[in-house]
Order: sequence, then C-alpha cells, then structure tokens
Amino acid sequence: MLKRNIPSIVAVVLFLTVWQTVCSIGLIPSYMLPSPIEVITAFVSDFSLLAQNSVITLQEAFIGLFLGVSVGFFVAVLMDTFETLYKAFYPLLIITQTIPSVAIAPLLVLWFGYEMTPKIVLIVISTFFPVTVGLLDGFRSADKDSIGLLRSMGANRFQIFRYIKFPSALPQLFSGLRIAAAYSVVGAVISEWLGGFGGLGVYMTRVKKAFAFDKMFAVIFLISAISLTLMALVGFAEKKLMPYRNTDKKGEKL
Repeated sequence: MLKRNIPSIVAVVLFLTVWQTVCSIGLIPSYMLPSPIEVITAFVSDFSLLAQNSVITLQEAFIGLFLGVSVGFFVAVLMDTFETLYKAFYPLLIITQTIPSVAIAPLLVLWFGYEMTPKIVLIVISTFFPVTVGLLDGFRSADKDSIGLLRSMGANRFQIFRYIKFPSALPQLFSGLRIAAAYSVVGAVISEWLGGFGGLGVYMTRVKKAFAFDKMFAVIFLISAISLTLMALVGFAEKKLMPYRNTDKKGEKL
C-alpha cells in the first residue's frame, strides 16, 4: 500500500514544503497565509473546541446521510418500477441539483429555526441525488438476458430485483455513497454558517470574524480529513460486501 501511494505522499510533502518555505521567507504575510506549522499549532491549541464542534457536525452528517440514502434508495426503486414516475420526476431530480446549497440554506433556517432540523434537511437534499442516480443507472444496466431468463422461469418483480437488478447496481450504489458521504459533511458545515449554536461551521464563522486564519485552515483540514475518512469507510464496506471486485480472473487479489 505504501509503495502504491508513494507518488501521492511525495506530492503532499512537496506541497507542504513549498508552502512552508513561501511563508518562512516572507513572500506572503502570515496574516494572509499562515504556515503549515502555525496551522498545526492552532489545531493542537484548539483541539478540545474542534472536537466538541466535530461531534455536532458528525451527528448532523450521519443522520442526514442515513435519511438521504434511505430516501434515494426508495425513490430509485419506485422510479425503476414505474416508468411513468421515471419520466415525470427524473428531470425534477436534475433541477434540484442546479440550485446552490448556499441559496437553500437561508430558507431552511427561516422555516425550521436554528436547531439541527434545517441542517439535516439540507444534507438530505444534497445526498439523495447521487444515490438515486447511481442506483437508477445500475438498475437499468442490468443484464436483459438474465432478467428474461428469470421471467421465463416464473420469477416475480421482487425476485428479479433481488437476484439481478440490485446486485448489478451495487458498484454504482457505492460510488454514489462516496459522493454522498463527502456531501454530508460539506452540507452540514454550509448550513451551520448561516445559523446554529455549535458545529464546525459555527466555529469557522467565529474564527473568521476574529481574523484567526491559522484556525480557519485548521478547521478546513479537519473537515477534509473527516470527509476522506467517511469515504474510506464506504470503500471498506464495499470491499467487505463485494470481495469479488478485488480479485482478478484467476482469483488472485489485485
């Protein structure tokens, strides 16, 4: 694994080295761009606050992600089962993604207040789309001959879905889950910018007003780390549930 990731590691180390050098020699003032060392120092000094706010953001992200995936799965199954629903609502799915989250968030705060509800609603809106579209593509790419064979053997819709359509849609489902996992954290932070009593978005708003850019970078890196961790967990679940994707034609692990 280390050998495979050497180019990425070298690129990150080189980037951080150049960044630290630029800040150390004074090409860019520290109040505009803090050095990596200053960012790490800020992260360590504010770790307790970051941890407290991370718990709130993760709660919102997990609840919203669970509901978003559930809604996406239900909508995808309905649209695949009834062609009329697919033709009627697929364009609406696309339209929902043309509206920026920043434009929706103030309305949700206005309607639902400053508690957790508007954050969860925004995360659901952000996460159900990649899951729904991924599943629909997987359902519709199922092998037609296999479906015809099961029908000739008297299989009903549920059996066709269980044995053909759902297994064929698993790769697209996990691809959508990776995107949704990243969107869940970003959606939570965006909604917290516009109102709330805690969370990484609220923390970012406070340190921005104090012009503490080292702390701003610290929380940005933390958000990225959380998103990457969630995506890695989805990848781990995919390997466990679909081990056959990690083997080549000879049955040896790639």
